[in-house]
Amino acid sequence: MARLLKLCGLSLLVYLIVFATLVDRPLSLGVLRLELLQKTARLRALPSPKLVILAGSNGPYSHSCVVFTAMLHMPCENAGIAVGIGLDDIFARYEPLLRAGDVVYMPMELEQYTATASAYRASVDGAFLLRHDRDVLMTLPVPRIIGAGFCCDLADLMEALAEMPLAARGTISPARLLAAEYDSQGDRIDNVFSDRDAALLPQAPRKVPAPKAISSGYGAALIAGFVAREARKGVIVIGGMPVYYSTAVMPDEVISAVANIYIANGGRFTVLGNRSAYPRADFFNGEDHLAKPCQYLHSVFVARRLERLLGRQATPPPAFIVHVAAGCPSAADLFSQD
Repeated sequence: MARLLKLCGLSLLVYLIVFATLVDRPLSLGVLRLELLQKTARLRALPSPKLVILAGSNGPYSHSCVVFTAMLHMPCENAGIAVGIGLDDIFARYEPLLRAGDVVYMPMELEQYTATASAYRASVDGAFLLRHDRDVLMTLPVPRIIGAGFCCDLADLMEALAEMPLAARGTISPARLLAAEYDSQGDRIDNVFSDRDAALLPQAPRKVPAPKAISSGYGAALIAGFVAREARKGVIVIGGMPVYYSTAVMPDEVISAVANIYIANGGRFTVLGNRSAYPRADFFNGEDHLAKPCQYLHSVFVARRLERLLGRQATPPPAFIVHVAAGCPSAADLFSQD
């Protein structure tokens, strides 16, 4: 038995040495980590009061800091990172950079609220937290640290051994990939209409989660904690609804469950007249991803709502924004509604 325990301990030590210090996935995970580092660096450099858009990929795909800056006259960072990167990780990096008077708009995807603690223990960012960002990892709850410690398996090792030589030779560069996908404010810029990307869109909308699943989710608890901490600092946190197919039925009870997470913790909440619902033709390659003209159109609507909530005097969208937004298939029907 003692020998078996020693062998188990040795295998665990070898595993940790390999994945914490030797191998890496600089392409599949490196792009996500670099995106997070770039957004954090830009957020650090912005003066206050600033506007921060915080969600999953719904943030950079469907919202535009170009529009918000032009209409609200605030420096803006579109700080959303793909769903699957833990909000605890993101909050740990962003919170020290937020100051009293800053505005955080959070049109979080519904799955961000319903995410479970077990999903967080297996979150994809665990691998780069263990390999590169152990200082951030050590600030997270113990189960999250343990989950990151057991992030990887043989398939991950094979992937790392394939990626590392490609990255070392510069065959594929995460920095070049991101430069083609995002602008200097964090907005997604490659979401132009194409038949290829439209073919990826599901025909039917996702099932809307029950209000109880939203309010009781582990992700909802993380978001509530973030809202409460920032409200105490004087940061203005405003919740909102993510974009979704207009053929889905978004019950009032679901919107109320989302709104309560913000309002009960010292934040605010706003919902558009169309509830952020758009026809399938307005989307790019996924249900959370509007095509660029519709990204601009939606952002004009959101900017008008933020103007009212913040008591700021917004200016009408400049001609170039109106021109781009007019290319959204639903623009003719929606421009006069909100």
